[in-house]
Order: sequence, then structure tokens, then C-alpha cells
Amino acid sequence: MIGSLKGKVELKDGTTLIIDVNGVGYKATVAADVLGSAVLFSQIKIYTYTYVREDVLELFGFSSAEDLKLFERIISVSGIGPRSAINIFSVGNRKNIIGAVIKGDVEFFTQVPRLGRKNAQKIIIELRGKLGSLEDLDLSEETDGQTLEVLNVLKTFGFSVKEAKEAMKNIDKKIEGVEEKVRLALKYLGK
Repeated sequence: MIGSLKGKVELKDGTTLIIDVNGVGYKATVAADVLGSAVLFSQIKIYTYTYVREDVLELFGFSSAEDLKLFERIISVSGIGPRSAINIFSVGNRKNIIGAVIKGDVEFFTQVPRLGRKNAQKIIIELRGKLGSLEDLDLSEETDGQTLEVLNVLKTFGFSVKEAKEAMKNIDKKIEGVEEKVRLALKYLGK
């Protein structure tokens, strides 16, 4: 599957971009932030989700891998397709969406065209456990992509979000690189 595209923006049309990657034009439906920052004939990189169904092959594009992961979690909710999920990103960014899930803000999701109250509640119920509780997710602190990646790695090792964040707080801020941060976090958690 196509995981990312890097190329020149050839066309902006509604919510889609055509990106020329070495002479091949890929059409992708993109999140609102990507569309807003895309400039015709300039370079762009997006992370993509490839949607394949009987007679459909579509690409959905995001500015970050974290946005893509959230999109994938949203479409894992039964009854929520990729079109509805990408429209959620037009109502708010990743932080807004996660905050709405955790706070149980049904009204946030009902702003999305063709996403009714029932599906909004379903998204909140099904994703709340996957995204953590309010104590686990500190929305006040800015978290960069590298920190999120380290937290996700630590979660795959079986540590809770709370344990992973505690380990991250005890790592020197000057340390660079995901691998080094993971190594130091595991060393801290192993004590």
C-alpha cells in the first residue's frame, strides 16, 4: 500500500490534491490543514491511507503520521467510513478531536456533515478506551511527533500511558533520536 507521497502539487480541487511524484499524478483527499498549507507547484509530503474496496481505490492524506493513526482509529469504529473520518479533520485538528473524545463532546462530532448523533456517540464510546482516560492524556502540554512516537513504542511494550509519560519526564530534554529516548525510557522503567 502507499504509505506516503512526496512531490509537487499539480492541482487543488475541493478537498483533493493531485500530487506529481516523478511524473505520476496521485489524487488524494486530504485533511483541512494539508489543503490550507498546500501551494500549487510547490513540494509537499503527506502520509496516506490507501482505501481499497471492490471498485474503489482512494488515497486519504495527512500532514503527520499521528494524524494518520488517529484517522485509522476513527475508521475502525463500525459505521464510520473514510469520508466521514476525513471530514472530522475539517472540524478540528488532532488535539481537538482527541479532546472531544475524552470529554465526551457529542456536539463537536455532530458538526461533521452526515455524521449523526448516534455515530458521534459511537466514536466517543469506542475510542475513549483506546485514546486513554483524562488522567492519561495531558492536553495542556505540547507533545511533538518524536515524543508521541516514543510513547507509542513504550505502549507496545506493555507500559501504560502514565508510566510512559513518567519515563519521558525523566529523560534529559537534550537527548535526540527516538531510539535513544526509547532506550533511556526502558532503562528508567526497568528500575
